[in-house]
Amino acid sequence: MSLPSKDVLAGYIAKAIELGKGRRFKQSVELIIVLKDVDIKSQQLKIREVVHLPRGRGKEAKVCVVCDPDVAESAKEAGAHRVILSSELRELNKKQAKKIASECDWILVKPDLMGTVGKVLGPALGPRGKIPVPMPSGSAVKALITRYKNTVLVRIKDQPIIMTTIGSEDMNPEDLAENAVAVLSAIEGKLPARFANIGKLIFKATMGIPVEVSL
Repeated sequence: MSLPSKDVLAGYIAKAIELGKGRRFKQSVELIIVLKDVDIKSQQLKIREVVHLPRGRGKEAKVCVVCDPDVAESAKEAGAHRVILSSELRELNKKQAKKIASECDWILVKPDLMGTVGKVLGPALGPRGKIPVPMPSGSAVKALITRYKNTVLVRIKDQPIIMTTIGSEDMNPEDLAENAVAVLSAIEGKLPARFANIGKLIFKATMGIPVEVSL
């Protein structure tokens, strides 16, 4: 089995968008990958990939930054949804931690604060399937924030299914197809039989009807 071409995928995506029209909000377009002949309990199937969508998410992710004061201003100027200072982090209670975990799609963290973030925000982030991301030393904060605004976390939970956003319904189907290929390429190498382990590919708008790709 080989992956359908980008043009073919774009056709299915266009159909999914058409079938989902009529909502009063901008819907996401979702990719659902149903796996076959895999053991999700095996270590190899512990898929948790951070995938940058080359054509963007349509609706940018909310990126929060945990840092010291010397980085805070740069993070704010770069468009961080929220900046949490190291001094503030240590004072957060459980209710505040849950609020941050709920509103932030990604939390970028100064490396030496990862331990504290794990203790304070970890219990709230885990159940929501979110992970703190250490910022590489010397990295450009603006570039990181820009990248993560258009990044998704692709993972398997307790079923052989992967579900992720690939953009929004107002995007060009060809661009959404390119994003879908980026996701599929990221997980291919994690599967024991590569694309042969993909049983179904499905596209749908948030409130739309699922459209299955003919494989």
